[in-house]
Amino acid sequence: MNLMQDFRPGAELPDDKDWWRGAVIYQIYPRSFQDSNGDGIGDLAGIIHRLEHIKQLGVDAIWISPFFRSPMLDFGYDISNYCDVEPIFGSLGDFDALISRAHDLGIRVLIDLVLSHTSNQHPWFQESQNSRDNHKSDWYVWADPKPDGTPPNNWLSIFGGSAWEWSGDRMQYFLHNFLKEQPDLNLHNPEVQDALLGIVRFWLERGVDGFRLDTVNFYFHDSQLRDNPALDPARRNATIAPEVNPYNWQDHLYSKNQPENLAFLKRLRSLMDEYGATTLVGEIGDGQYGMQLQAAYTEGDDKVHMCYAFDLLSGNEPSAEFFGQVLRTHEREIGDGWACWAFSNHDVTRHASRWALGEEQRALFASILLSLQGSVCLYQGEELGLTEAYVAFEDLQDPYGIRFWPKFKGRDGCRTPMPWTSDYPHGGFSSHEKPWLPMAAEHLSKAVAVQENDDESLLAFYRRMVAFRHARPALERGSLTVVRDSDGVLAFLRVQGDERLLCAFNMSAEPRDFTLPEGDWVPDPEAPYKADLSQPIAPFSAVFAQQSV
Repeated sequence: MNLMQDFRPGAELPDDKDWWRGAVIYQIYPRSFQDSNGDGIGDLAGIIHRLEHIKQLGVDAIWISPFFRSPMLDFGYDISNYCDVEPIFGSLGDFDALISRAHDLGIRVLIDLVLSHTSNQHPWFQESQNSRDNHKSDWYVWADPKPDGTPPNNWLSIFGGSAWEWSGDRMQYFLHNFLKEQPDLNLHNPEVQDALLGIVRFWLERGVDGFRLDTVNFYFHDSQLRDNPALDPARRNATIAPEVNPYNWQDHLYSKNQPENLAFLKRLRSLMDEYGATTLVGEIGDGQYGMQLQAAYTEGDDKVHMCYAFDLLSGNEPSAEFFGQVLRTHEREIGDGWACWAFSNHDVTRHASRWALGEEQRALFASILLSLQGSVCLYQGEELGLTEAYVAFEDLQDPYGIRFWPKFKGRDGCRTPMPWTSDYPHGGFSSHEKPWLPMAAEHLSKAVAVQENDDESLLAFYRRMVAFRHARPALERGSLTVVRDSDGVLAFLRVQGDERLLCAFNMSAEPRDFTLPEGDWVPDPEAPYKADLSQPIAPFSAVFAQQSV
């Protein structure tokens, strides 16, 4: 069967190879976005149904978390077939229709691609584990045990315990940085690289505009399998389950972050460049070297277009000083590379709860995020001000949370269904069956339908702020220089050509005096905050000012 038959890519989008610079990307977790057939699980048809909401938000692109064939032990990040759709989400025809409709609305489509590992049910692994001399025997990371039968080295899995699992078929261990059902591919093998690039081409041919690359720094391992050294306790800064998981007790010098990755990223970028206005967003999972890797992976024009690390996905106190430190480090490290910032995603506690933000603060933090240099990812429901949902143990789905309950409750609290209406019990997400995760009752009052026609709602604020970002070249693509990060005030200059824009945020509950930089400044009339430059900045408010030239 020709999988490309009857495919219609939809409207042709502007051929701007730099469209991703400064873009706003909306992340969709498909299981929880919209259920179209009443089975309690979101799907591709549901995304199509809700694209108008995304269009009105004003974003440039969507990023869809995995929907490929999968046994769903890690909810799509364990792939058994890269070139087909898991039936609970629909079909390839549904995906083609999604691409077409999104393009008709001027929305680009990025999909989540997991190249570091597969499911153990993938045919590649099934063949690889059969023997030590079959065609795919070297497609995964296999190693002999130590003489006493223990694993080859001390590498740890992010999901807990050793990163090695024993196979009685081969009488060897295989590497898994995540679940034992997610064996790591061996990208030192050129045939594996070729196969993965073939998958990239398959989806580019279907019309996707780019990829979010899951765990982009995990692609290669140290070929000598050297032990990781211990990490100084003062440097332990994991964003996920630090209180229960010793993964962050190691300095992962050898299990990831290998220099061979750069050559593969160049191969990947070369393929992307054949398709014009496409982009790559790399996720860097590393608490110690994230900013340096971000710079290395995005410098020049021959590797990943942009990366995001976990600097602003952490639980650090969201103070002016903390933001200033992150931005100054970025300014110092990034060079000619490009960042992609996020406050929330499907792996971390929603930032409204993680940072204990009140209603006014949620708007302020949206304005900070959408004023940063780089591109921006918004996670579904962020525009509604959703908080982390409580999920009872008996309702948990995340294997990470089930493993470490109750000290770490997993990632289900940020993955509960999107509330479209205030109707109890399913909030317009599912019409019949109980959703795969329960709808949070406290989210119903923040539903899209509740906020839709309220000009004072957080949803309306996000729409205004996204539009303001797009209206100011300095915000989309300009430089950033921090001018203050103290006493509750974060302020920076954004400059692009002749446009100079001052962005100042009072992150405190008290008015704060602020001295304008030298020059003639006037309030920006299009900004979502109205400002009087002669007065202190109001609590949890912002000033956007233009400099006359």
